[in-house]
Amino acid sequence: MTSDTRLRGIFTPNLVPLTGSGDINEPELRRYTDWLIERGVHGLYPNGSTGEFTRFTPAERRRIVAIMADQAAGRVPILAGAAEANVKETIAACEYYASLGVRAVAIVSPFYYKLSPPAVYAYFREIADHSPIDITLYNIPMFASPIDVPTVVRLAEECPRVVGIKDSSGDISHMIRMIRAVRPQRPDFSFLTGWEAAMMPMLLVGCDGGTHATSGVVPEVTRKLFDLTTSGQLDEARALQYELIELFDAMIYSADFPEGFRAAVRLRGFDTGAGRQPLSTGQQVEIDVLSDRLQCILAAAGFTDEPVGGCAACADSPAAAEVDKIVSGVVSELKRRGLA
Repeated sequence: MTSDTRLRGIFTPNLVPLTGSGDINEPELRRYTDWLIERGVHGLYPNGSTGEFTRFTPAERRRIVAIMADQAAGRVPILAGAAEANVKETIAACEYYASLGVRAVAIVSPFYYKLSPPAVYAYFREIADHSPIDITLYNIPMFASPIDVPTVVRLAEECPRVVGIKDSSGDISHMIRMIRAVRPQRPDFSFLTGWEAAMMPMLLVGCDGGTHATSGVVPEVTRKLFDLTTSGQLDEARALQYELIELFDAMIYSADFPEGFRAAVRLRGFDTGAGRQPLSTGQQVEIDVLSDRLQCILAAAGFTDEPVGGCAACADSPAAAEVDKIVSGVVSELKRRGLA
């Protein structure tokens, strides 16, 4: 049977600290797990895109989840990435994560091969029919076959084990269409956004929360933004969304993903080690420059000291006007419908 509790809140897709030899740094991963929970994240999301799941072996992916489940000890729910190379291995991963007491698994749509909607449906249906654990669909069309609204509706109607979707497209209209089509028939179905640049607007249109890489760097901020938005403190939430997007833009657009996030987590005091993707000399220089910028952003929020030499005054985030436009439009529409 599935749980009656809808997945809700901020689930952190965490980086995995590595040793100098490139192995999982278990003590540091345990310390990082505690730190995230202590700073208010609602749940953990190992083996997500930020966790570079494709760069670990199946055995390593299972070990990562086992370490974090043991360290969390039931304090927060875990949504474990369970995408493997084929249906058989994915179901085996679902079985293992169920044995660890994980709340649910997130399964990305088939990647590498571009599949049609009927093929995407068949893939998830096969897994749902054999999984002993609840499943959230993971739509990330920039990397995998897209999951369209009719497919989400069909899976939600036919598969009790499919309990939600994580959508990282950043497409607000797509999210609205999914919620409108599914929620009347499945009020227990969760909608999570994976794009923090639109976190506040997504929550306003009905999302239950999100899986945000930035929550692995500033969990205090993402939790506060969630609380402010869901409690209707929209002016304060809007201001915080502006601050968050400056950090998000710097991390995601100034280095190959997720190296900007790795640099920022180091600034929060963790020995993340080098990622498994080798970096050129030029890339390393770019990350060193980015680290100074990130340190200035984090210092302005009180999370770190300024770098040696100080920080120049930061210009307003160029994305702020766009966020303001989106938020204002969403709020206006909700008011027009008498929902705000």
